[in-house]
Amino acid sequence: MGSQRNNSETVSKQEYDALFARFTELQDTVGEFRSLLAEQRESNAELRALVKGLQQQLFGKKSEKLRPMPTVEKQLRQNGAKKSAAQVKKARQANAEVRRQLPEVQEDICVPEDQAICPSCGNEELRRVGDGKRTSEYEYVPARMVRKVYLQEILACDCGDYIVTAPAPMRVTEGGQYGPGFVSHVITSKCADSLPLHRQEKQFRRLGIPVARATMVEYFHRAAELLEPLSDRLLQLIAQSDIVQADETVLKVQDKGKARTGYLWCFLHDNLIAYRFSPSRSGKTPVEVLGGGQGTLVVDGYSGYNRVFTPDGWSRAACLAHVRRKFYEALDSAPEEARRAMELILDIYRVEHLAKEMGIVGTRKHFELRKKKSRLAMDRFHEWLLEQEGIHPPKTPLGKAIAHAIKNWPALSEFL
Repeated sequence: MGSQRNNSETVSKQEYDALFARFTELQDTVGEFRSLLAEQRESNAELRALVKGLQQQLFGKKSEKLRPMPTVEKQLRQNGAKKSAAQVKKARQANAEVRRQLPEVQEDICVPEDQAICPSCGNEELRRVGDGKRTSEYEYVPARMVRKVYLQEILACDCGDYIVTAPAPMRVTEGGQYGPGFVSHVITSKCADSLPLHRQEKQFRRLGIPVARATMVEYFHRAAELLEPLSDRLLQLIAQSDIVQADETVLKVQDKGKARTGYLWCFLHDNLIAYRFSPSRSGKTPVEVLGGGQGTLVVDGYSGYNRVFTPDGWSRAACLAHVRRKFYEALDSAPEEARRAMELILDIYRVEHLAKEMGIVGTRKHFELRKKKSRLAMDRFHEWLLEQEGIHPPKTPLGKAIAHAIKNWPALSEFL
């Protein structure tokens, strides 16, 4: 009986091989399903982030696509950093200087007659005490336009053979009725204050000034022609600078029957700001403006600037603000990790805040402070990025933020 049971329970080699092959096949199937599940999870996370962004655009506040990101300065204040005494003193001095530049109009206010009598003794001859109590307020005086009349002198000789007239004043346009101050106001209102010409037309009408929008357009273009040498010189100074920040923004351009897309390129060095318009976003504009120069160019990751990054030309420096923005966008899907990244970035900005408090920005001491403190903060941030790199799916907001930071790390470290 025992022998028969053993024989019946014995599995043949063929059956064993078939079972093993089936087991291996099932293992492969499970692995495929696990891989598919991971892909689906990653895809779902990406879609959830996309849907959330679309919901914000459709149903959120129209004035902003994302809730406003707290600034570094605000975070530093929340963490106990306060303005130094030197900063407070500097701000007060600036305000005092503005007040000194404003014209003063004094208005004397007298004590009412029924109060200019002493209730104790009835004396009506009260004496003045000092210069009086001084207070002030800021008042707006509406702008006014004047009509300038030029009277050109005419001289004549008694002989009757010679008559001379004083030269006519220079005008923005030949025979124009509007002076350079007027044209400057129109340009400043449109370009600096974002006030369209049709609104300016209404304002001038209220002031009794007869000026059509088409006339302002004509003067606007004429001013551009006259100021072109100044614009060219400004771009030259930018190209000769050692550190330049650059960016490009989309601009709608009026065309026949429709609007087309153009780009306004901005180049900045210290207090110099220059603009260049281009109908395209190609790298032609950076080459035209910065070609032949040397220094550090602070830009985002757009490839259009790559043509000026050469061993003998410009080196690229990336901005931590762009990195921080991407982690901020990942707060909803990965709050703990995104918040940790923003804290590590804040440590780097805290060093710059300290340099401002010490009054050493741009000096050798500032550079030494960066080598001592900023490098350690950057090393901690980089170490954290490498730890997180393989954990989070690459298509999620957090995965994209981490990949972006690691990819641009050499440029992000340029300031060291």
